[in-house]
Amino acid sequence: MIGGHRHANSNHTVAEGTMRSIVLTKGVPDFSEGAVSFDEDGHLERGKTPTVMNPNDEFALQAALQTKVRHGGHVTGMSMGPPGYAEVLQGAMETVYADDTYLLSDRELAASDTWATAITLSAGLEKYQEEIADVDLVFAGFKTADGETGQTGPQTCWAMDWPIVTHVIALDIDPDERMLRAKRLVEGDIDEVETVEAPLPCFVVTDPEFEPTYRKASHRLTHKELRAETQQRAANHDDYLTMWDHTDLNLDPDYIGLDGSPTIVSSVDPIPKAPSEREATMIDPAEDEIAPVLEELQPHAAEAGD
Repeated sequence: MIGGHRHANSNHTVAEGTMRSIVLTKGVPDFSEGAVSFDEDGHLERGKTPTVMNPNDEFALQAALQTKVRHGGHVTGMSMGPPGYAEVLQGAMETVYADDTYLLSDRELAASDTWATAITLSAGLEKYQEEIADVDLVFAGFKTADGETGQTGPQTCWAMDWPIVTHVIALDIDPDERMLRAKRLVEGDIDEVETVEAPLPCFVVTDPEFEPTYRKASHRLTHKELRAETQQRAANHDDYLTMWDHTDLNLDPDYIGLDGSPTIVSSVDPIPKAPSEREATMIDPAEDEIAPVLEELQPHAAEAGD
Protein backbone atom coordinates (compact mmCIF):
# COMPACT_ATOMS: atom_id res chain seq x y z
CA MET A 1 0.00 0.00 0.00
CA ILE A 2 1.26 3.49 -0.89
CA GLY A 3 -0.21 6.17 1.35
CA GLY A 4 -3.90 6.93 0.98
CA HIS A 5 -6.60 5.11 2.90
CA ARG A 6 -7.91 1.58 2.75
CA HIS A 7 -11.54 1.72 3.81
CA ALA A 8 -13.43 -0.99 5.64
CA ASN A 9 -16.05 -2.69 3.50
CA SER A 10 -18.87 -1.14 5.52
CA ASN A 11 -17.83 2.31 4.34
CA HIS A 12 -18.67 1.32 0.76
CA THR A 13 -21.97 -0.44 1.38
CA VAL A 14 -25.05 0.78 -0.49
CA ALA A 15 -28.62 -0.47 -0.46
CA GLU A 16 -29.39 -3.82 -2.07
CA GLY A 17 -30.48 -3.57 -5.72
CA THR A 18 -28.96 -0.16 -6.49
CA MET A 19 -26.69 0.40 -9.45
CA ARG A 20 -22.93 0.31 -8.93
CA SER A 21 -20.81 2.01 -11.55
CA ILE A 22 -17.04 2.31 -11.85
CA VAL A 23 -15.55 4.96 -14.12
CA LEU A 24 -12.04 4.34 -15.44
CA THR A 25 -10.13 7.57 -15.80
CA LYS A 26 -6.56 8.57 -16.54
CA GLY A 27 -4.22 11.49 -16.13
CA VAL A 28 -2.81 12.94 -19.35
CA PRO A 29 -0.27 15.68 -20.06
CA ASP A 30 -1.66 19.17 -19.95
CA PHE A 31 -0.34 20.31 -23.29
CA SER A 32 -1.47 23.87 -22.63
CA GLU A 33 1.12 24.16 -19.86
CA GLY A 34 4.15 23.81 -22.14
CA ALA A 35 6.65 21.16 -23.23
CA VAL A 36 6.05 17.49 -22.50
CA SER A 37 9.07 15.58 -21.18
CA PHE A 38 10.18 12.16 -22.54
CA ASP A 39 13.09 9.98 -21.39
CA GLU A 40 15.74 8.55 -23.70
CA ASP A 41 13.67 5.39 -24.25
CA GLY A 42 10.68 7.35 -25.48
CA HIS A 43 8.59 6.99 -22.32
CA LEU A 44 6.62 9.96 -21.10
CA GLU A 45 8.09 11.41 -17.91
CA ARG A 46 4.84 12.10 -16.15
CA GLY A 47 6.55 13.35 -13.00
CA LYS A 48 7.97 16.25 -15.00
CA THR A 49 4.80 16.98 -16.96
CA PRO A 50 1.68 18.79 -15.65
CA THR A 51 -1.21 16.29 -15.53
CA VAL A 52 -4.97 16.71 -15.90
CA MET A 53 -7.89 14.33 -16.25
CA ASN A 54 -8.24 12.93 -19.76
CA PRO A 55 -10.91 15.12 -21.43
CA ASN A 56 -12.82 12.16 -22.94
CA ASP A 57 -13.23 10.61 -19.48
CA GLU A 58 -15.57 13.45 -18.53
CA PHE A 59 -18.22 11.96 -20.84
CA ALA A 60 -17.87 8.62 -19.05
CA LEU A 61 -18.32 10.35 -15.70
CA GLN A 62 -21.38 12.20 -17.03
CA ALA A 63 -22.91 8.87 -18.10
CA ALA A 64 -22.30 7.37 -14.67
CA LEU A 65 -23.81 10.42 -12.97
CA GLN A 66 -26.87 10.26 -15.22
CA THR A 67 -27.28 6.59 -14.27
CA LYS A 68 -27.15 7.45 -10.58
CA VAL A 69 -29.62 10.31 -10.97
CA ARG A 70 -32.13 8.06 -12.72
CA HIS A 71 -31.63 4.82 -10.79
CA GLY A 72 -29.76 5.62 -7.58
CA GLY A 73 -26.68 3.70 -6.59
CA HIS A 74 -22.98 4.36 -6.21
CA VAL A 75 -20.29 5.78 -8.51
CA THR A 76 -16.60 4.98 -8.04
CA GLY A 77 -13.72 6.56 -9.92
CA MET A 78 -10.74 4.29 -10.60
CA SER A 79 -7.35 5.02 -12.12
CA MET A 80 -3.92 3.42 -12.50
CA GLY A 81 -0.90 5.66 -12.22
CA PRO A 82 1.60 7.37 -9.91
CA PRO A 83 0.53 8.73 -6.51
CA GLY A 84 -0.03 12.15 -8.10
CA TYR A 85 -3.01 10.72 -9.94
CA ALA A 86 -4.91 11.13 -6.67
CA GLU A 87 -5.31 14.75 -7.75
CA VAL A 88 -6.74 13.59 -11.08
CA LEU A 89 -9.32 11.49 -9.24
CA GLN A 90 -10.06 14.42 -6.95
CA GLY A 91 -10.65 16.55 -10.03
CA ALA A 92 -12.98 13.93 -11.46
CA MET A 93 -14.93 13.88 -8.20
CA GLU A 94 -15.22 17.65 -8.10
CA THR A 95 -15.76 18.36 -11.81
CA VAL A 96 -18.49 15.78 -12.44
CA TYR A 97 -19.17 13.19 -9.73
CA ALA A 98 -17.83 10.31 -7.60
CA ASP A 99 -18.84 8.78 -4.28
CA ASP A 100 -15.30 7.47 -3.74
CA THR A 101 -12.12 6.77 -5.69
CA TYR A 102 -9.51 4.01 -6.08
CA LEU A 103 -5.94 4.45 -7.27
CA LEU A 104 -3.84 1.46 -8.39
CA SER A 105 -0.28 2.63 -7.89
CA ASP A 106 3.30 1.50 -7.29
CA ARG A 107 6.64 1.42 -9.11
CA GLU A 108 6.02 -2.05 -10.54
CA LEU A 109 3.20 -0.57 -12.65
CA ALA A 110 5.36 2.14 -14.24
CA ALA A 111 5.70 2.32 -18.05
CA SER A 112 2.69 0.06 -18.66
CA ASP A 113 1.29 -0.04 -22.18
CA THR A 114 -2.45 -0.45 -22.77
CA TRP A 115 -2.28 -4.23 -22.32
CA ALA A 116 -0.46 -4.14 -18.97
CA THR A 117 -2.77 -1.31 -17.89
CA ALA A 118 -5.83 -3.39 -18.79
CA ILE A 119 -4.50 -6.36 -16.81
CA THR A 120 -4.01 -4.13 -13.78
CA LEU A 121 -7.40 -2.43 -14.07
CA SER A 122 -9.20 -5.76 -14.46
CA ALA A 123 -7.44 -6.99 -11.31
CA GLY A 124 -8.66 -3.84 -9.54
CA LEU A 125 -12.21 -4.45 -10.71
CA GLU A 126 -12.09 -8.08 -9.58
CA LYS A 127 -10.76 -7.11 -6.15
CA TYR A 128 -13.47 -4.49 -5.86
CA GLN A 129 -16.11 -7.10 -6.64
CA GLU A 130 -14.65 -9.59 -4.18
CA GLU A 131 -14.21 -7.17 -1.28
CA ILE A 132 -16.67 -4.30 -1.82
CA ALA A 133 -19.68 -5.15 -3.99
CA ASP A 134 -20.78 -6.46 -7.38
CA VAL A 135 -20.37 -3.96 -10.22
CA ASP A 136 -23.14 -3.36 -12.76
CA LEU A 137 -21.46 -0.93 -15.15
CA VAL A 138 -17.92 0.09 -16.01
CA PHE A 139 -17.59 3.33 -17.98
CA ALA A 140 -14.54 4.37 -19.97
CA GLY A 141 -13.70 7.30 -22.20
CA PHE A 142 -13.30 6.94 -25.97
CA LYS A 143 -9.52 7.44 -26.02
CA THR A 144 -6.82 9.33 -24.18
CA ALA A 145 -5.30 12.60 -25.28
CA ASP A 146 -1.74 11.23 -25.08
CA GLY A 147 -1.84 7.71 -26.56
CA GLU A 148 -5.09 8.02 -28.56
CA THR A 149 -5.26 4.24 -29.06
CA GLY A 150 -8.75 3.71 -27.64
CA GLN A 151 -7.58 0.25 -26.49
CA THR A 152 -7.55 0.30 -22.69
CA GLY A 153 -11.33 0.19 -22.14
CA PRO A 154 -11.98 -2.68 -24.61
CA GLN A 155 -8.90 -4.61 -23.43
CA THR A 156 -10.00 -4.32 -19.80
CA CYS A 157 -13.44 -5.53 -20.85
CA TRP A 158 -11.87 -8.49 -22.66
CA ALA A 159 -10.00 -9.42 -19.48
CA MET A 160 -13.31 -9.31 -17.56
CA ASP A 161 -15.18 -11.24 -20.30
CA TRP A 162 -18.14 -8.83 -20.19
CA PRO A 163 -20.24 -7.44 -23.05
CA ILE A 164 -19.22 -4.00 -24.31
CA VAL A 165 -21.01 -1.16 -26.10
CA THR A 166 -18.83 1.52 -27.71
CA HIS A 167 -19.39 5.00 -29.16
CA VAL A 168 -22.38 5.48 -26.80
CA ILE A 169 -24.16 8.83 -27.16
CA ALA A 170 -27.25 8.08 -25.00
CA LEU A 171 -28.23 5.32 -22.60
CA ASP A 172 -30.65 4.11 -19.97
CA ILE A 173 -31.02 1.06 -17.77
CA ASP A 174 -33.94 -1.30 -17.20
CA PRO A 175 -33.25 -2.44 -13.60
CA ASP A 176 -35.95 -5.14 -13.67
CA GLU A 177 -34.60 -6.79 -16.82
CA ARG A 178 -31.01 -5.87 -15.89
CA MET A 179 -30.55 -4.60 -19.40
CA LEU A 180 -28.67 -1.65 -20.86
CA ARG A 181 -30.29 0.15 -23.79
CA ALA A 182 -28.03 2.56 -25.64
CA LYS A 183 -27.78 4.63 -28.78
CA ARG A 184 -24.37 4.45 -30.39
CA LEU A 185 -22.66 5.90 -33.41
CA VAL A 186 -21.88 3.37 -36.10
CA GLU A 187 -18.09 3.30 -36.50
CA GLY A 188 -17.96 6.84 -35.14
CA ASP A 189 -20.18 8.20 -37.94
CA ILE A 190 -22.27 11.04 -36.50
CA ASP A 191 -24.82 10.59 -39.29
CA GLU A 192 -25.66 6.96 -38.48
CA VAL A 193 -27.01 5.88 -35.09
CA GLU A 194 -28.14 2.44 -33.95
CA THR A 195 -29.97 1.30 -30.81
CA VAL A 196 -28.54 -1.72 -29.02
CA GLU A 197 -29.14 -3.73 -25.86
CA ALA A 198 -26.71 -5.53 -23.58
CA PRO A 199 -27.14 -7.45 -20.31
CA LEU A 200 -25.59 -6.25 -17.07
CA PRO A 201 -22.82 -6.27 -16.01
CA CYS A 202 -21.56 -4.36 -19.03
CA PHE A 203 -18.78 -2.07 -20.23
CA VAL A 204 -19.74 1.27 -21.78
CA VAL A 205 -17.32 3.37 -23.83
CA THR A 206 -18.81 6.83 -24.24
CA ASP A 207 -18.38 8.87 -27.39
CA PRO A 208 -17.47 12.58 -27.25
CA GLU A 209 -20.97 13.18 -28.68
CA PHE A 210 -22.54 11.83 -25.45
CA GLU A 211 -24.91 14.28 -23.77
CA PRO A 212 -26.63 13.51 -20.45
CA THR A 213 -30.35 14.24 -20.32
CA TYR A 214 -32.45 15.17 -17.29
CA ARG A 215 -36.00 15.73 -18.53
CA LYS A 216 -37.83 15.26 -15.21
CA ALA A 217 -37.85 18.03 -12.65
CA SER A 218 -37.01 15.47 -9.95
CA HIS A 219 -33.96 14.38 -11.94
CA ARG A 220 -32.74 17.95 -12.31
CA LEU A 221 -33.15 18.52 -8.59
CA THR A 222 -31.33 15.29 -7.78
CA HIS A 223 -28.54 16.25 -10.17
CA LYS A 224 -28.12 19.59 -8.43
CA GLU A 225 -28.00 17.96 -5.00
CA LEU A 226 -25.50 15.30 -6.07
CA ARG A 227 -23.23 17.91 -7.64
CA ALA A 228 -23.18 19.86 -4.38
CA GLU A 229 -22.42 16.70 -2.39
CA THR A 230 -19.54 15.59 -4.62
CA GLN A 231 -17.87 18.99 -4.39
CA GLN A 232 -17.98 18.75 -0.61
CA ARG A 233 -16.39 15.29 -0.75
CA ALA A 234 -13.69 16.52 -3.14
CA ALA A 235 -12.61 19.10 -0.58
CA ASN A 236 -11.69 16.16 1.71
CA HIS A 237 -10.68 13.75 -1.02
CA ASP A 238 -8.20 11.72 1.06
CA ASP A 239 -11.11 10.48 3.18
CA TYR A 240 -12.67 8.88 0.10
CA LEU A 241 -9.50 7.53 -1.56
CA THR A 242 -8.25 3.93 -1.44
CA MET A 243 -4.86 2.99 -2.88
CA TRP A 244 -3.88 -0.55 -3.93
CA ASP A 245 -0.44 -1.68 -5.09
CA HIS A 246 0.46 -4.74 -7.17
CA THR A 247 0.68 -6.96 -4.08
CA ASP A 248 -2.81 -5.93 -2.99
CA LEU A 249 -3.98 -6.94 -6.48
CA ASN A 250 -1.99 -10.21 -6.43
CA LEU A 251 -0.25 -9.30 -9.70
CA ASP A 252 2.95 -10.92 -10.97
CA PRO A 253 5.53 -8.20 -11.79
CA ASP A 254 6.45 -10.11 -14.98
CA TYR A 255 2.99 -9.38 -16.41
CA ILE A 256 2.60 -5.72 -15.50
CA GLY A 257 4.52 -2.49 -15.97
CA LEU A 258 7.29 -2.34 -18.53
CA ASP A 259 8.09 -6.08 -18.30
CA GLY A 260 4.49 -6.98 -19.07
CA SER A 261 4.10 -4.50 -21.94
CA PRO A 262 4.50 -5.98 -25.44
CA THR A 263 4.37 -2.54 -27.09
CA ILE A 264 7.75 -1.23 -28.25
CA VAL A 265 8.19 2.51 -28.81
CA SER A 266 10.53 2.85 -31.78
CA SER A 267 10.62 6.64 -31.81
CA VAL A 268 8.89 9.72 -30.50
CA ASP A 269 8.29 12.87 -32.50
CA PRO A 270 8.37 16.13 -30.53
CA ILE A 271 5.13 18.05 -30.32
CA PRO A 272 5.48 20.95 -32.75
CA LYS A 273 4.73 24.48 -31.65
CA ALA A 274 2.20 26.43 -33.63
CA PRO A 275 3.94 28.78 -36.10
CA SER A 276 3.83 32.49 -35.34
CA GLU A 277 3.17 33.73 -38.86
CA ARG A 278 0.48 36.35 -38.35
CA GLU A 279 1.48 39.97 -37.96
CA ALA A 280 -0.29 42.38 -35.62
CA THR A 281 -0.48 46.15 -35.65
CA MET A 282 -1.13 48.02 -32.41
CA ILE A 283 -3.62 50.87 -32.71
CA ASP A 284 -4.82 53.59 -30.38
CA PRO A 285 -8.61 54.13 -30.61
CA ALA A 286 -8.25 57.46 -28.81
CA GLU A 287 -6.30 58.87 -31.77
CA ASP A 288 -8.81 57.85 -34.46
CA GLU A 289 -6.58 55.00 -35.64
CA ILE A 290 -9.54 52.60 -35.45
CA ALA A 291 -11.48 54.18 -38.33
CA PRO A 292 -9.19 52.95 -41.16
CA VAL A 293 -9.18 49.45 -39.66
CA LEU A 294 -12.98 49.30 -39.51
CA GLU A 295 -13.20 50.59 -43.05
CA GLU A 296 -10.89 47.79 -44.21
CA LEU A 297 -12.81 45.09 -42.33
CA GLN A 298 -16.33 46.24 -43.30
CA PRO A 299 -16.46 44.39 -46.69
CA HIS A 300 -15.47 41.13 -44.95
CA ALA A 301 -18.19 41.61 -42.33
CA ALA A 302 -20.76 42.12 -45.07
CA GLU A 303 -19.67 38.88 -46.78
CA ALA A 304 -20.00 36.97 -43.50
CA GLY A 305 -23.49 38.36 -43.03
CA ASP A 306 -24.53 37.18 -46.50
